[in-house]
Amino acid sequence: MTTAQHLQSTTTLHNGVHMPWFGLGVFKVEEGAELIAAVKHAIKHGYRSIDTAAVYGNEAGVGQAIAEALQENNLKREDLFITSKVWNANLGYEETLAAFDTTMNKLGLEVLDLYLVHWPKAGKYKAAWKAIEELYQAGRIRAIGVSNFQIHHLQDLMQDATITPMVNQVEYHPRLTQTKLKAFCEEHNIQLEAWSPLMQGQLLDNPVLSEIASAKGKSIAQIILRWDLQNGVVTIPKSTKAHRIEENASIFDFELSSEEMQQINALNEDQRVGPDPDNFDF
Repeated sequence: MTTAQHLQSTTTLHNGVHMPWFGLGVFKVEEGAELIAAVKHAIKHGYRSIDTAAVYGNEAGVGQAIAEALQENNLKREDLFITSKVWNANLGYEETLAAFDTTMNKLGLEVLDLYLVHWPKAGKYKAAWKAIEELYQAGRIRAIGVSNFQIHHLQDLMQDATITPMVNQVEYHPRLTQTKLKAFCEEHNIQLEAWSPLMQGQLLDNPVLSEIASAKGKSIAQIILRWDLQNGVVTIPKSTKAHRIEENASIFDFELSSEEMQQINALNEDQRVGPDPDNFDF
């Protein structure tokens, strides 16, 4: 179970780097004023982790928001934890090195906190990983990892890797608890991180969650995000609305009982809202 006590609590990755348990995701948020306002509001409100990706097409806006938020909130760059990901079209040794430079130019950063292989594209991710290991060893990235990797992808990668991934960011919510993958990651000191923790809103009328939420005086979203943390999973809910950004983060003043945790775990149906990592065509 997580020991996260507040919004800036961190988990320690296997290389000693501290990663916030809680952050803001910006998937499907287009470049522009709404994106910049959301990132700035999150940072002003105490968020320290922002998660983007090359394919989201919004790294420049995230970079602008970070620069402005640092200045306005009197923060240092090292106060923040910024994640981005290399897209499938750029997987490969030279391609990944070039993609990383593009990402850094857009973000306007010297060092990235976490860089992930976005999807386990067969025959491509090992060369990308070699490039990412080199960028890490050169001090350009503080932590490295993968996204959407199943156990067999991790095993395949680790066979030839010099460095075990520090993070695996996957679809994770009460309908997709990924218990075997989670156990494998724990065994290898790979921190699991949840994308789409709220199942894109599909769980917000679930009767089990609704009952727990009313017992706690919390929203269903807050119950799910708290469940993530108590399962030892880093979570990065996406929102562009100021009140929702604040509400999502207000999960440190209550705890779910082991019985409530079990009730939520029991909702699993191995059901995805995103693509299947064993069967995607992009």
